[in-house]
Amino acid sequence: MPRFAANLTMMFGEWSFLDRFAEAAEAGFTAVEFLFPYEHQPAEIADRLERNGLEQALFNLPPGDWAAGERGLAALPERAAEFRDSVARALDYALATKARRLHVMAGLAPSGSAEAGAAYREALRHACAAAAPHGIDILIEPLNKRDMPGYFLDDFGMAADIIAELGLPNLKLQFDIYHRQILHGDVTRGLEALLPITGHIQIASVPLRQEPGTGELDDARLFATLDELDYAGFVGCEYRPRAGTLEGLAWFVRAPRR
Repeated sequence: MPRFAANLTMMFGEWSFLDRFAEAAEAGFTAVEFLFPYEHQPAEIADRLERNGLEQALFNLPPGDWAAGERGLAALPERAAEFRDSVARALDYALATKARRLHVMAGLAPSGSAEAGAAYREALRHACAAAAPHGIDILIEPLNKRDMPGYFLDDFGMAADIIAELGLPNLKLQFDIYHRQILHGDVTRGLEALLPITGHIQIASVPLRQEPGTGELDDARLFATLDELDYAGFVGCEYRPRAGTLEGLAWFVRAPRR
């Protein structure tokens, strides 16, 4: 079965952020991910990982002003200099935490905008060039517009086309099963077709984005499909627990894993 990474932004919210690492390890996770680490120093994050025997699977580049509604910088041509600064900042954290995957959020821009598309591609070229010497992959993730209205990258086919067009060996797809189901459905066929370019997978039930096994998809069957496809990466648990993190881990306790 897949190697699951607890998403510490959404899970273990009953504890302060730095205390969530120990709780995740106690619950049986060997890896974690989160949206943003930037409220804490890189050494603080690295210490919690080492102390609890955890691997850092993934985190996001700085998204701009999240509290003000910004959702990334890469497709915003007027923010190109700020984006380049965000790459350098994220790499400081990645090197400290030994993370090998960084997610670049595109930002809010019309999906059909040629100007936004050109800015996005140039931003990805820059991020991949900066990350490559460190063995770090840059990931892009299509997001559904029900959860993220106005998001530039809102289609899995578009993401695959950009990856093919740029031809950068460390540019990969972040395949979020929750977003895939809402955007396109046909999750199994999507995994089969896109796994060769996929660098990270995330899971949540549909439609309420809660723990696996509580929605319309057969999550256990999807995990078995990943095994059949020989997926060796992480599955990030990016879900909101329905009634408490520990109370919602029955699926995790039952799941065979490595």
